[in-house]
Order: sequence, then C-alpha cells, then structure tokens
Amino acid sequence: MKKENTVTRRPAQQMYLLRLLVRRNIKNQYYRSFIGILWTVLNPLLNMAVMAFVFINLFGNEGIALDYPVYVLSGNIIFGIMRASTTGSLPCLVEQQDMLQKTNVSIGLFPTANAFSALVTFGFSFIALLIVMLFRWFAGAYTFTWEIVLTVVLLPAIMLFSLGLSYFLSALYVFFRDLKHIYSVILTLWTYLTPLFYTIDALKNQTLEKFMKLNPMYHYVEYFRDLLIGTVPSLEMHIVCYGFGIAMFVIGYVFLSAVRNQIAARL
Repeated sequence: MKKENTVTRRPAQQMYLLRLLVRRNIKNQYYRSFIGILWTVLNPLLNMAVMAFVFINLFGNEGIALDYPVYVLSGNIIFGIMRASTTGSLPCLVEQQDMLQKTNVSIGLFPTANAFSALVTFGFSFIALLIVMLFRWFAGAYTFTWEIVLTVVLLPAIMLFSLGLSYFLSALYVFFRDLKHIYSVILTLWTYLTPLFYTIDALKNQTLEKFMKLNPMYHYVEYFRDLLIGTVPSLEMHIVCYGFGIAMFVIGYVFLSAVRNQIAARL
C-alpha cells in the first residue's frame, strides 16, 4: 500500500470519493434488477408481511403497545442498519485490494462507505414504514405522533455503533478469512436475541431478560419504538444508546489504526 499523499487526504477529495462509493454500493445492491432501487422499499414490506403473518400466530400481540406490523417492521429496519453496514464492510478491504495497492485511498473510507450506504437504505425502508403506518392509520390501528421526528437523534448513535463495528470487522477479516462464516452465524443469533418480532416480556425468564439488555441493538430498537408509540426516551436511554455507539466507534477506530500497517503488508 502506497504512502498517502496530501491530495487524497484533503477533506473535499475524501468526501467526493465517499459519495462515489456510497452511490456505487447502492447501485450494486440491485444491479440488473427489473425494478432496481424500488426493492429497497418493497423488500422490507414483503419481509414484514411474512414475519407478521407467521409470528403473530406464535406470539400474538399481547403486551405490544404498537400495531404488530409496525412493531415488526420498525425493529427490522433499525437492526438492518447494523446488519447491512457490517456484512458489507466485512470483506471490503480484501475486495478492494487492487485499489488500496495502487492508490492512496485511506483504508477507513471503504467501511465508512458501507455504513453510509446502510443509512441510505434505511431511508428507503423508512418510507416503507411510513406506508405501513399510513395504511394502519386508515384502518384505525395506529396513531401518528410528532415524536417520530426525533429519529434524527437516534441515527447518529446507531451509526457510530455500526461504523465502529464495521471498522473492527473489516480489519479483522484481513487476518482471519473464516470470520465471514462465523459472523454469519453470530448475526443470525444476534437477530433472534433482539426482540424484533416478540417482546422481551414474552421470554418469562428474568435472567435472560437481564442478559438481553446488554445487547446494544435491543436499546436502539426500543428507542425507535418508543418514538413511534409517542414516548420521548429518557435521559438514561440516550446515555445508553450513545454510550454503546461511542464505545464501539472508539474500539473499531483504534483497532483499525493499530493494524493498518499489517493490513498493508497482508494486502
């Protein structure tokens, strides 16, 4: 990997390249698809319909303050930010080996682009959520509240968490390629340990409930659902969400910076 020069380190140059990478990532998601980027709206809607149909018969909606389709979709699109960011970032440094060897691009730019691509996808999924909420409002099953605008307060916290984890995983993958298969299993387990289609009270196990509250994604999902219900999250919830986000970002950034020279040698 070549030594970075002052030209490619300029913020304007970096931001321009970041925009190009994000745009490319979004286009590549549905390359040669018939309806293209519309899948970013249709995909969460179809997944919500399937999950609502299946799991409402298993768990019901007892103890859920939200309309169940809104409950399922809201949890999935928040969890999807982290999932899309990390799965895209995991092999990104290895896949961009040629570019990193032949140019002076900062290695942190690629996982950052994946994290922002996940944020763009969330924006389209949020449109899908609004569509569902509108239909449920017409059906008398949901009431819109102004607190939904506070989503902008949540997004920086979950982005910091997703970005830090993306930094960490993308760097670790350079040295340990089996991580791709292991992380797939971890992500599946993480999905089921986050109350996306059930409530934490449905577990009826206090020990497991306490363990699940150590899950950062639990807090991000609950924060978002509180907004949809019409509740402003407490100061404690803000501290927890941003605490997880800042801690993970620092860990990921420090790890990526510490091994950047070894990454250059491996690539």
